[in-house]
Amino acid sequence: MDEFQKEIDERTNLTSSNMFEMLLFRLGGVTADDPGELFGINVFKIREIVPMIPVTKAAGTEPPILGMVNIRGQIISVIDLSAIAGCVTKNGPNILLITEYARRTQAFAVESVEEIVRLDWSKVMSAESNNGGDIVTSIARLDSDAESGGGRLVQVLDVEQILNMIAPVETSMTVTTEKTAKPVIRPGSVVLAADDSKVARALIEQGLTDLGIPFIMGKTGKETWLQLLQLAAEAEREGKTIKDKVAMVLTDIEMPEMDGFTLTRNIKGDERFKSLPVVIHSSLSGSANEDHVKTAGANGYVAKFAVDELALAIQNALA
Repeated sequence: MDEFQKEIDERTNLTSSNMFEMLLFRLGGVTADDPGELFGINVFKIREIVPMIPVTKAAGTEPPILGMVNIRGQIISVIDLSAIAGCVTKNGPNILLITEYARRTQAFAVESVEEIVRLDWSKVMSAESNNGGDIVTSIARLDSDAESGGGRLVQVLDVEQILNMIAPVETSMTVTTEKTAKPVIRPGSVVLAADDSKVARALIEQGLTDLGIPFIMGKTGKETWLQLLQLAAEAEREGKTIKDKVAMVLTDIEMPEMDGFTLTRNIKGDERFKSLPVVIHSSLSGSANEDHVKTAGANGYVAKFAVDELALAIQNALA
């Protein structure tokens, strides 16, 4: 029991060191005899892994939805990731990954599960700058250091994009009550936002536009951190403070190069920036992740994709 608790604590403490654990799995290849490429998913998003069980296909169900399964009394939709990725499996999907994204539970059907690896986010590259597909958010480099450039490559799926393909999210963000006015920020200042998911960026961009708030959007925590440093240098040259340039920071947690926890700690640990409001907007839902948010020093946490809650969190942070 002590070893089990130690393992849980070690996994939890990864969030304080820009590291995470990723489950590797395969979806099949171009042909049935091709083992195919490795894919990955953050372990924090996996509730459990179970062998394939009978799937009930409801009337009107269309690919990539295979149907529904009953997991201990909970009815869960099953999504065929191989079909989405255009892969051919040798024996069909054999494993179900029961996952939690943005307060939603779903099962992803995969061909096989390989192993769990521990990675630093600095070894994860944005797929958008490396010819990744529409459903791949980043590429992780395994078994090598950053200088050698060798090792296996793992495609990290943009699950938020996949779920949006199946059930599009609402992107219009409105003021939550008639008594609450749209937030007002200092003239010349902006909201810095960071998210590696295309669908999340589209939601944030549309939402901030609806609220009349200017913004600068980044794809990684590192990109947003460098942008903040640049704006701080501009403010110093102009005899201003950082709040004359930046109203708040809105960040995802899982991002290539630098995660949202590290970005938040960098901001809150710097005398120039610690008074800036930071709101974390993540599909990593659950009380454990909300505790990590508090530990990192963020001013608020919103689970994707609750647009009304996000609008309220932005309003509160800017009040």
